[in-house]
This record gives sequence, structure tokens and C-alpha cells, in this order.
Amino acid sequence: MAIENAGAQQPARVAFYNDPKFRSIAYQVVLCVLVVLVIYAAASNAVDNLKRANVASGFGFWDQAAGFDISQTLIEYSASVSTYGTAFWVGLLNTLLVGAMGIVIATILGFTVGISRLSKNWLLSKVATGYVETIRNIPLLLQLLFWYNAVLKALPDIRDSHKFFGSFLNNRGLFVPEPLRDPGFGWVEIAILIGIAGACGFYYWARKRQMATGQQAPVALVTLGLVIGLPFILFLLLGMPLHFDAPQVGRFNITGGLALQPEFVALLLGLSVYTAAFIAEVVRAGILAVSHGQTEASYSLGMKSGPTLRLIIVPQAMRVIVPPLTSQYLNLIKNSSLAVAVGYPDLVQVFTGTVLNQTGQAVEVVAITMLVYLFISLFTSLLMNIYNSRVKLVER
Repeated sequence: MAIENAGAQQPARVAFYNDPKFRSIAYQVVLCVLVVLVIYAAASNAVDNLKRANVASGFGFWDQAAGFDISQTLIEYSASVSTYGTAFWVGLLNTLLVGAMGIVIATILGFTVGISRLSKNWLLSKVATGYVETIRNIPLLLQLLFWYNAVLKALPDIRDSHKFFGSFLNNRGLFVPEPLRDPGFGWVEIAILIGIAGACGFYYWARKRQMATGQQAPVALVTLGLVIGLPFILFLLLGMPLHFDAPQVGRFNITGGLALQPEFVALLLGLSVYTAAFIAEVVRAGILAVSHGQTEASYSLGMKSGPTLRLIIVPQAMRVIVPPLTSQYLNLIKNSSLAVAVGYPDLVQVFTGTVLNQTGQAVEVVAITMLVYLFISLFTSLLMNIYNSRVKLVER
């Protein structure tokens, strides 16, 4: 036995450069070094170019006077007093406004069209199919130009404005009476918040009781009473602390009131209609992913098509709908940067456009804009992932 063991050959040692573990670590180190070198070369090149162009780097421009007007502002802004930093916030709020409203409108329209495509009504189904196939295959930029030039700019000028209910509609936008708060209206706003909180609490209680006992509660009526009825009663008791500033037509312009500009409407319509076509297909795919046996079981219990769709099919389909729906929301937010095509003062037009041209701080301005869009996208994804975790199928 000793002779046999002595004569046995030992396995050959593998060279360290042929070791898979070593090579894996080496490749990662080389890749990291290359990435660092590329970043360093790009940064050095940018610094050299700024020096040759006599452009100072840094964020000193942030507190300098802007010196330009912005057509739509949600916060106080003045061309002679406000700074570039204020202009940034104005553009950001305009972007968030069109993004939030676009998501709501596109979701409602997309779900409606997606469900309509599966309707047994032949005409409704074909109209929804035609909408999806037409809108999805036309570039968004062309649709924005269509809404802005062919629809909104075709409206009459100020002198021939359409008048209705104290409002005026012309090629400069829709001018409506502006509600102005009087002393005491703050209590109404507090009542609205309390009503919303109460409605949410009642909804969760009713849902928990229904899951335990099967008994349904009048959630819609209670929500209507808390959110609208309670504040309205308080509004009347306080003597209606609200008045309206009606728009007045002048010789060359309209003063007073609240203006809804055609640039905003064109961008909102374009983004909503375009994104809704993709959401419709997501909804249709999600509904088709639910077994048809669910529908048949519901009908066998005597449920009609409406409650079946609302209470059985759509809740199960949401597990399939939410992930691609998140992508469509992100696309809508990023596509809002096309606002420059119709003259809407969003973040890209105001900050990456006007501010960059006036200050020459290209690196800083573009970096800030990219980080803002990154943060908005990540925050939107976070909210949708939280919702997705609530509707996904949990394995027990």
C-alpha cells in the first residue's frame, strides 16, 4: 500500500492566470480602471474646454438675476428680481404639473380604451382598436405639433373670443374666473383634509370587514359625504368665504382671471393621448392573462359583467398590469421634455435652454437636469413598487 501511495501522481497545479476565480476578479478590476480613466479623461477635457472658452465652473450663477420672463409660473417669479435658481424651480414645478396630470388622464383613458377593446360591442371594440393602432404608430413630436398648430392655434383671436359662463376661449388660451380665498376658507381646506383621512380610514375598515364577513359597506356614499358634503356644509356655515376674479377683455389682451395656456393644453393632450394608447394594450394584456374560468364562475354566481370586471377580473389583472404600467408612467414623464417643441416652459426649456444659453454653465446645468429626471423616475418607480407589492400574488 505504501508503494502504491508513493507512486500515485499528484494532480497538476493550475497556473494562477488560468484560475477562473482570479480571472473574474482581474477582469472586474481592469474594467473599473477603464471606467475611471474614461471619466477622468471626459472631466479633464470638459475643464480644458471651459478654460479655453473663459467660462467659470461652479454654481455661482444660481443666485444671479435671471432677466427673462416665463409664460407660466406656479410660484412668484419676476424677470428683474428672481434668480436662475427660482427659474429652475418654476420649470421643475411646470414639469411636475404636466407629468402628474398626464399620468392621471392617460391612466383613465388607457383603462377605458383597453377594456373597450375587449367589449362584445363590435363598433366600440373596432373604434378602440383603431385608436390604439393609429396613435401608437405616429411619432409623439408630430402629435404635439398637431395639437398645438392644427387644433389650438386655429382658435379665434382675442376680439373674436368664444364666451361662455364668464370665460373666454381664444388662441391665447382659456381664461376662466380665478377663485380667491377669503378669511375663513382655511377651515374649509382643513375639513377637506379631515374628510379625505376619514374616507381612507372607512375604506380600509370596510374592506377588512368585507374580507372577514362578506358584508359590504356604502363606501362611495360615505366618501362623498366626508370629502364633499362635510366641507360644503362648513363652507355655507362660514358664509361662503370665496370669491372669483373674472377675466376682462381689453383691446389687445385679457386681464384678470386664470389662464390655461394653449402650450400647456397641447402638451398635456399629446402626452396623455399618446401614452394612453400604450396603457390600453397593457390593460388588455393583463385582462387576457386572467383565466376565463374566473368570469364563468362569477356569472354562475349571478354576478353581472360590470361587477365581475370591477371586483374580480381587474384586481387579478393588476398583478400583470402594474410593472409595464410603471414603464409607461416613466416614459410620459421623460417625454414631457419635448415641451420645447410647443413652447411650454418646462424644466428643459427654462433651465437647460434659456439658463444654459445665458450662463454658459453647460456641465452644471445639464448635470442638474439629469439628476432631477433621475430622481423623479426613481421616486415614481418606488411608489409603483410599493403598490405592486400590495397587489402581487403572495405565496403561502
